[in-house]
Amino acid sequence: MDRTSSRRRGGAGKVPTISDVAARAGVSVMTVSRVINGEDKVRPATRDAVDVAIAELNYAPNPAAQSLAGANQIRIGLLYSNPSAAYLSEFLVGGLDQASRGSVQLVVEKCEPDDHEADIARRLIASGIDGLILPPPLCDNQAVLAALADSGTPAVAVATGRPAEGVSAVSIDDHRAAFDMTRHIASLGHERIGFIGGNANQTASARRLDGYRDALVASGLPADDALIVPGLFTYRSGLDGAERLLDLDDPPSAIFASNDDMAAATVAVAHRRGLDVPGDLTVCGFDDTALATTIWPELTTIHQPITDMSRTAIDMLLDEVRRRRNGEAPRYRAVLLDFTMIRRQSDAAPRRRPTHRPRQ
Repeated sequence: MDRTSSRRRGGAGKVPTISDVAARAGVSVMTVSRVINGEDKVRPATRDAVDVAIAELNYAPNPAAQSLAGANQIRIGLLYSNPSAAYLSEFLVGGLDQASRGSVQLVVEKCEPDDHEADIARRLIASGIDGLILPPPLCDNQAVLAALADSGTPAVAVATGRPAEGVSAVSIDDHRAAFDMTRHIASLGHERIGFIGGNANQTASARRLDGYRDALVASGLPADDALIVPGLFTYRSGLDGAERLLDLDDPPSAIFASNDDMAAATVAVAHRRGLDVPGDLTVCGFDDTALATTIWPELTTIHQPITDMSRTAIDMLLDEVRRRRNGEAPRYRAVLLDFTMIRRQSDAAPRRRPTHRPRQ
């Protein structure tokens, strides 16, 4: 048995219950029920704790409790392996909320980094799910996409930079978002702008890097490969990337990280070095997760509508499943949602130090 199944069952073949979710989240069973049913009278922090507990336990609500009826029941799988807890929390909020509104049973399954994702996808398909939601990085996983194509199972890829053939997708214009952020930083007067890239296994990473590079050209700034360092969308990789950039003989006066986790890590490195943010170093992120407003200073970032993207993916997949049940031909769509640049306290014009003239 794979590790995910072992955790989900908790040993001795036990399937997690709503009581297990409540215990994990430290709330009442009634609160868990309210979250699952999309009720409004739940504090955001409590809702987030329940969503995380549901994901960690791979809990799927009882179909009977959700009033799902036999042949009309629609089961949608959500397969995830995103390293960012902040991103995952927002994604689950949207997915669980929309699933409850649409009377859909959402089956949440986690992949560890070393798991065979395609095997887990095949197991979900064999269990009878009607479709699959693929948030990043699985939205670009070729083995998973091949498994879906082989089975004819409909899917929606979320936040992919290049939708695969035969799969619907919902995303933002990552190139334009990164372009706009870089242009904003340049407009403040920064001439050396560092960039921490995203994981190479995600097509959106390349789109953001291209947007950064194109904005430098548009701003009349020279390209310097030394100012571009790789990242993995993790806090740890953000620490490493920021250290490399700030160790340069001519370090950047601004750093644009490809997600908020890495931007938050950059702020931490700056503070450890005694640098003021944004006085000595401008730091900007991407996603606008809860992390962006829980660190100091709060991050200037690109707001990616993660919750809305998750909701839209559920609606798209629900529509596709119903179309196929009615005998209609598959319809593949690519939906582009709007992004917004959110300016907070982590960006400013570069500090100009006075030039000291030698005494005459």
